Amino acid sequence: MTKTEMLELIKNGESSGAELKRDDVRPEQHAELLPVSGTGLQDLDLERLHDYLASVLNDPEVPADPATWTKRLVGLGFMTERPGGEPVCTIAGTLLFGRRPRWALRQAGVRWMAFPGDTMDYAASDDHILDEPLVGLWRTRDGSRVLERGGLMESLIERMRPFVSAESAELADGVRRERRWHYPPAALREALVNALAHRDWTRVEDVEVVAYANRLEVRSPGALQNSMTVEKMLAGQRSPRNPLLVDVLRDYGYVDARGMGVRSKIVPLLRQHNGVDPEFEATEDYLMVRFWRDAAARERALAKTTGQTG
Repeated sequence: MTKTEMLELIKNGESSGAELKRDDVRPEQHAELLPVSGTGLQDLDLERLHDYLASVLNDPEVPADPATWTKRLVGLGFMTERPGGEPVCTIAGTLLFGRRPRWALRQAGVRWMAFPGDTMDYAASDDHILDEPLVGLWRTRDGSRVLERGGLMESLIERMRPFVSAESAELADGVRRERRWHYPPAALREALVNALAHRDWTRVEDVEVVAYANRLEVRSPGALQNSMTVEKMLAGQRSPRNPLLVDVLRDYGYVDARGMGVRSKIVPLLRQHNGVDPEFEATEDYLMVRFWRDAAARERALAKTTGQTG
């Protein structure tokens, strides 16, 4: 597939229904920099972008008019120029700062589901698609950074909260009840960020986060890139598929500064929490991470699977 053909498929977006295979995108052609057809400066949240430039990048000259904004965003990779047409947003720009990312890019956002039992059925306790920019809107007040409006990660964690945590029993008067999480919040956050930052954005499937009674699963579209394997990932090897997304998420503190969140956060936090390592399942179509509620839940599921296949 030529670069022109690849760009045409992405440009057509939802109307084409086409997918690109991982091998179609060469390393120097990161999919996150491809154009999103039908978008423009008006589709980006300039409040978030203003804060990013002024407070995160410490840019001394934040743009003051549309033309200057467009030029600056093209330079940053959040927009791209097209021959014979107006500049449009890139996939990265749409995901990070889009007002309604999913309106422009149907695989943006996250599908969240919760089920009362151990299997996926029609009796979902919650089933919702979240559509927010990846980064929150922050303000600097009295020298401190304050989150004014959350992004996708904050909205997702809040939506998940009732299904992955519970308040402890009533305590004595005047003592605040403690919220107990079924899984370590920092490990949850890391798994969710990884699914969004490292997924294959040329595929039209959603990132799916599903909570069951006995486990939680995060499924990210696309095979592991290049020669990456689960074993290398667990060892701490890094190979970002979307370096611009990762850089910006790191700027905001969403991503581990060393890029070793699986090894330094997810695995040790789960071991400390319940003694059960997370499980990783990698195929040509997706990468899934699975957190077990506890050791007993995993043993029951394993026994059931063994009984069915034995």
